[in-house]
Amino acid sequence: MIVVTGATGQLGGRIVERLLDRIPAEGVGVSVRDPRKAQALADRGVRVRQGGFTEPADLAHAFEGASQILIVSVDRMGEEAVRQHRTAVDAALAAGARRIVYTAHMGASPTSRFQACRDHAAAEEALAASGVAWTSLRNGFHADSGLGFLAQGLESGEVALPADGPVCWTAHADLAEAAAVILADEGRFEGPTPPLTGSEALTFADLVALAGELTGRPITRTTAPDDTFRAHLVAGGVPAETADQLLGIFTAAREGEFANPDPTLAKLLGREPASLRTLLRERLAGNA
Repeated sequence: MIVVTGATGQLGGRIVERLLDRIPAEGVGVSVRDPRKAQALADRGVRVRQGGFTEPADLAHAFEGASQILIVSVDRMGEEAVRQHRTAVDAALAAGARRIVYTAHMGASPTSRFQACRDHAAAEEALAASGVAWTSLRNGFHADSGLGFLAQGLESGEVALPADGPVCWTAHADLAEAAAVILADEGRFEGPTPPLTGSEALTFADLVALAGELTGRPITRTTAPDDTFRAHLVAGGVPAETADQLLGIFTAAREGEFANPDPTLAKLLGREPASLRTLLRERLAGNA
């Protein structure tokens, strides 16, 4: 039994689908906060149980009988994320899982300028101390995040963001397929994987140039001072702590933390990962 957490989320849901391409449904379980949202999986024979990282008792039931557990990291940062990830690791150990797989991030380090990468480093420390086999998926930066930052500029003709650096933007679908491959081949990696990235690292200037080419409209990239960007977020209702965390993406990128493409993802997929050109073209087509 392989149990996947967060199976109704953007990444977790895709991982389950790709896993079902490789193993029978009766060998897959999911741990979700709201089982009603996973009814379609239950109808296909997947074991669906309620489990959230804030409820250890629920996790004990959700993880019961699992040989492998994939912990999909939460969409939080800071102490809350660290606490929830450790709760999930402890529950996996208590359930007797022989292997824990965790979705981390390229650049995971206690000294990263990006809070999420520091949180992932803390989770990896807990995994290393667990005494069981573990794999940390050092995923490339989600391409949807880059396209999200770009979106407003596509409308206004100006992308005003802090100074950045090259980033290996990577598709959710490719990361999900790689996770399924690794889960289905239990001995594939031990400890952190190499960075699982797209084949190129692009700055926002690169993304703006690409967007202009694809839309045929003039779009400019201007540099907003860090303080101005932060103040703009806060004025728009973003909590100050979250604004600082989002600014950390840019400061980390300037330090080159997300800048190095690696061939591992392509080898796992047996093909080149989706390019930002392809993903942006699909996004533009979907918005048309």
